[in-house]
Amino acid sequence: MAIKAVIFDLDGTLLNTLDDLYLSVNYALKQFEYPLRTKEEVRNFVGNGIRDLMTRSCPENINDFEECLACFKAHYSEHSQDNTRPYDDIMKLLETLNKRGIKCAIVSNKFDGAVQELKSKYFDGLITVAVGESPEIKKKPAPDSVLKVMELLNVKNDEVVFVGDADTDIETSKNADIKCVSVLWGFRSKEFLLEKGGKIFVNKPLEILEYIN
Repeated sequence: MAIKAVIFDLDGTLLNTLDDLYLSVNYALKQFEYPLRTKEEVRNFVGNGIRDLMTRSCPENINDFEECLACFKAHYSEHSQDNTRPYDDIMKLLETLNKRGIKCAIVSNKFDGAVQELKSKYFDGLITVAVGESPEIKKKPAPDSVLKVMELLNVKNDEVVFVGDADTDIETSKNADIKCVSVLWGFRSKEFLLEKGGKIFVNKPLEILEYIN
């Protein structure tokens, strides 16, 4: 059956958000006098939501984790667009999909407020539906957010492709019973994704069009 929709992960797939995440993580850690993290460490910590990112970034068994997390959220809310940009050819990919009548959406484990803000700033008119982390819906790799988007877009499992850069996206696709395309410009290596069950890989955004038929 022909593909009618593409659901994208956000961080590491559509947007290169690493610099802003890295700076906000270290801003929060510095305020609480905790050891700072390297950019490569933050890269490996990203993918399962803000709480997990900060859990991995903070020392173990601290008493003020919630305060540190809140500090990160406040700083990131103000600075999430300082260095963040779409990856090369992402805009051309989305424009091509829209011209073909293919619906585009975002499912992310980033907190929902930031997801909606970034969608509006960078993808207004190209992506209409976005779901981020919130208390109302289970985050990836649970299929709930993907299933919600599929319901909103009125598409079936065999009419959807999920595009992401992480093992979480591979697992989410399996749980939702949809095709997954793993991108290699994001936060994880091909070797890592192969170990996690990845099967379809692309090196550049426009290569995704080969799997939309």
